[in-house]
Amino acid sequence: MKPRVLFVSRTRYRLPLDPSVARKWDALAAEMELRVLAGGDTADDGRFRLVPGRSPAFYLSLPLRVAEELRRFRPDVVVAQSPYEASSVLAARALARSRARVVLEVHGDWHTATRLYGSPLRRLLEPVSTTLARAAVRRVDAVRTVSPFTSGLVRAVGVEPATTFTTYFDVSAFSATPPAPLPERPRALFVGVLERYKNVHGLAEAWRLAAPSVPDATLHLVGRGREHAVSEQLVRDFPDRVTWDERLPSSGVAAALDAATVLVLPSFSEGLPRVAMEAFARGRGVVGARAGGIPDIVEDGTSGLLVPPGDAAALADALVRALSDPQLARSLADGARASSARWLQSPEEFATRTRELVDSLRR
Repeated sequence: MKPRVLFVSRTRYRLPLDPSVARKWDALAAEMELRVLAGGDTADDGRFRLVPGRSPAFYLSLPLRVAEELRRFRPDVVVAQSPYEASSVLAARALARSRARVVLEVHGDWHTATRLYGSPLRRLLEPVSTTLARAAVRRVDAVRTVSPFTSGLVRAVGVEPATTFTTYFDVSAFSATPPAPLPERPRALFVGVLERYKNVHGLAEAWRLAAPSVPDATLHLVGRGREHAVSEQLVRDFPDRVTWDERLPSSGVAAALDAATVLVLPSFSEGLPRVAMEAFARGRGVVGARAGGIPDIVEDGTSGLLVPPGDAAALADALVRALSDPQLARSLADGARASSARWLQSPEEFATRTRELVDSLRR
């Protein structure tokens, strides 16, 4: 008999689902009866219930909405995407007097939500948010992590993860064709939200240091967010050498990787950086910070170059090395391509591992 599983997430969806997103949920639906409570424009197709609101409004209303789903859907297990969703689920379980088991997924460092993301005023919420997150990790029935880094975060709270495996994401746009040769003109590519945890300011400082040493190199920025002024200023300062796209589809990111020599990932924290896995699939090395889950994926000197987080001078030196030495760039590209399969999985593999975790709680 299939288990009944409720997934709770702040991720915003649109119905009908994009085919690349639907593949994951169709695979999960083959293994279990599922219901998804997530963000988005108000909609309900029987499988997905989308509710409006961004934090904090989303989280304030979430316990009552989850409690409603617990009473109606009566799941065996609830899977929460982060400690904050898990806190709401635990409150809802008490409200609904449900016996559903709760699984918490830890995709990244919960401290970044207040320290390095959004308005600086969020920092005022850190004592409360950290207390809630740590309590959720301790109180749920099982924790699933996605990398050695996220496992370390959970162990620091005194909890052993029940299992560790990556989340499925569609890489068809990145793996459908063989990687293109490295471009003749060296180029660094940044892809990510323009928020403090991505260290966009550090990247800008590093580029200003590196640019004179690699006069033929360019920088391509892809992303939007609160730190957009940093990108705007870089484009003004280097009109012929820095380009910026606020958003690209997956096919556009794949094309941008093909046009790049390396991906640059200067983040202060990452759970398991998807963009690095996409770069590997396109045979591109990564120049990044030795922070969060980046070292879990990038092997220094083999598939990329790692530098201390927040060290703009070291990042500049690494960029100069990768962009001025074609032999090194090719070596990193080959190493990245060789390790890409390690981080990829099919939707069916992901669904099977999720089912195994759910079943372990039903015994």
